[in-house]
Amino acid sequence: MASSQVRVRFLPGARCFFDKPLQVKVEGLSPHKPVELRSKVVDDRGIAFKASAQYKADELGGVDVSREASLGGSYTGVEPMGLFWSMLPETRHNKILKKSVESPMQVEISAVQGGKVLASEISYREFMPEGMRRIPVTEGRLRGVLFVPPGKGPFPGIVDLYILGGRLTEPRASLLSSKGFVVLALAYIGYQGLPIKPTHLDLEYFQEAVEYLRGQSEVEGPGIGVISISHSGAVAMSMASFFDGISATVCINACTGNTVIPLHYKDLIFPPLPLAWRRSRLTWSLIHNARNLTPDPENHKASLIPIERATCQFLFAASEGDLNWRSAFFARRAADRLKMHGRDTCSLVVYQKAGHFLEPPHMPFCPSSVHAVSGMPVAFGGEPKAHAEAQLDLWERVQRFFKSHLGNKSSSQESL
Repeated sequence: MASSQVRVRFLPGARCFFDKPLQVKVEGLSPHKPVELRSKVVDDRGIAFKASAQYKADELGGVDVSREASLGGSYTGVEPMGLFWSMLPETRHNKILKKSVESPMQVEISAVQGGKVLASEISYREFMPEGMRRIPVTEGRLRGVLFVPPGKGPFPGIVDLYILGGRLTEPRASLLSSKGFVVLALAYIGYQGLPIKPTHLDLEYFQEAVEYLRGQSEVEGPGIGVISISHSGAVAMSMASFFDGISATVCINACTGNTVIPLHYKDLIFPPLPLAWRRSRLTWSLIHNARNLTPDPENHKASLIPIERATCQFLFAASEGDLNWRSAFFARRAADRLKMHGRDTCSLVVYQKAGHFLEPPHMPFCPSSVHAVSGMPVAFGGEPKAHAEAQLDLWERVQRFFKSHLGNKSSSQESL
């Protein structure tokens, strides 16, 4: 039973947007006594993610996580949002899953002494502001969700591509829309009638998505943006290379060559890069390190995405600590290829100690999960604190990038 004297408080309040920082305070403790703070969230599959940190109450019996250092646990030092980004799954090799953004993610914070819970409160981490519209898309063969921000439009438009895995991922799209963009979260495998194991990806499906988004009355022209991560990065690069109407493209931890599934566009076929499975290594925790499986696309021209065709602006973001593949190497290859063809149209940022899944701020770190391609547990690399810092930095960069290159402020030209 919680103590009536002890209280967990959230400032500015128990409800806030997922990407916003939160001040966690505990009051009513015994002065100078140790206390453990614990965090817990249960995702949409019922998997619990948890973190803990050790603190010492001040002379007034309080702990302010934004000002005071954790002495041990899931992290150390002053980390205002450490109880959120350091959560790990109770069942290993799971990435947190949030299907519905219409309800908040509920994170319970507890103060514990001697194994006894003194107080606990729930932080409600919202994804959609009041007035935002979430519109399911079933236009022709298109499947996804359109997010329209509140207020008077039109707004710049963005297509959000996520990863292989057979589901629609909405958190990034909804949060990005809350910044003043119309965002189409587009599914492309195993969702509402889309093939679970397609023989190839049809790039014309993505062209239909671009035309659909550009045709919405709430969307401001002339061009739209694309944001992608991992496998979907090559799709985004292909879209920018072949389609009209794309002004800005973000590729996060992507590869410059097509992977996994053949990519078709009209009479063109981009085969997947051959994976060197013999280069797979087991880490000390007996999970696969796939970093060196994917070869340099420059040595496999048939699979190489011709990004030199694109005239949009690119933002390449990559993690040096990524163990899924050599993200930083691929990003530098992309920048070099554009420069070689006289294209001064890209920005590049590399995060030295981050891992594969760079997502919106405060999303729990994912050290490993079952890979969508191999079906085996795979290490995704990175160090939790550095990864959290990278997510915070990249989120601001992405917003500035799109605001600079979309809508009336766009300085880019439409693609050839």
